[in-house]
Order: sequence, then C-alpha cells, then structure tokens
Amino acid sequence: DPNAPGELGKPVKVDNPDADTKKLIDEGWKANAFNQYASDIISLHRSLPDPRDEWCKAPGRFLSDLPTTSVIICFHNEAWSTLLRTVHSVMDRSPTHLVKEIILVDDASDMPHLMEQLETYMAQYSVVKIVREAQRVGLIRARLSGARHATAEVLTYLDSHCECTKGWLEPLQ
Repeated sequence: DPNAPGELGKPVKVDNPDADTKKLIDEGWKANAFNQYASDIISLHRSLPDPRDEWCKAPGRFLSDLPTTSVIICFHNEAWSTLLRTVHSVMDRSPTHLVKEIILVDDASDMPHLMEQLETYMAQYSVVKIVREAQRVGLIRARLSGARHATAEVLTYLDSHCECTKGWLEPLQ
C-alpha cells in the first residue's frame, strides 16, 4: 500500500495522539531515544525509493561472479522493529547468491524481546545466525566476534538500525 506509514521513506506523522498513543511514544523515546512508536507502525518490508544514479542501475554494471558475503549486524538493546527491518531489508534487497549468512551479534542485551522471542523469530530464516556475548564487549569486539563466526569470503558490517535499498550490495563486493 503506497499510503501505508513510512512507505517509500515518507515520514510518519502522529498528529494529536490520544493518551494511550502518547504514552507509547514517550516510552519509545525513553527506551531508545527515537520515536519507536513510528518505527513500530512501519512495515518490516516497506518499499524504499531507489536513490542510485542511472549509471549504477544499468544492466550488467557489476560482475556476475562476485564473492559471497557474511553480513554482520551488531546490536545492544535494539528496538524490535528497527532490528527486524534491517535484517529484512538485507534479505529482501540482496541477491540471494551473494549473502551466505546474516550474523546478528548480541552485545549482552537485556531487553526481553531480544532473547527467546528473537531466537524464535529468526529460526524461520536459515540464513540468519545469532551470536551472543555473555557480557558487554563493545562495538569493535562484537564485530570481531561476528568475524570469527563468518564463513563467507567477504565481511559486510551494518548498523542494527539501517535499511538497505535495491542494489546496495553489489558495489561493495
């Protein structure tokens, strides 16, 4: 639905929210320092505009025999919708033959939704692996942990709250 919240990257505006919605907005800001309520109402598979230059969109622009990659996404207490939207954008907008695995490195999160709920949700995607750190190690050590678990020829690191657009991966390979 082109009019759904956040479609094609359009902003989500919540004008004059009722008391319950205002409470959810405030809780999201407190927990994550952004409007989590807005993020939560955006589809995990939303469409995005293609920002590439026409030169980049030309057929045959990139080699067909590119190496595979392990996409490593490190997080600590990330909001559910942003983390899942990141993972789905990789799966939805990457050539499947190039993504050998998506490795989620949990840097000792303590939010309940990132425990069993995340394990159960990601179990349906064989390409996704979850690596958990027993204690906070920080971004660099979390990235190194992801690298130790990677099996592809190339490592690609992403933030846990970004979205890939069509054609994002091929120029990086």
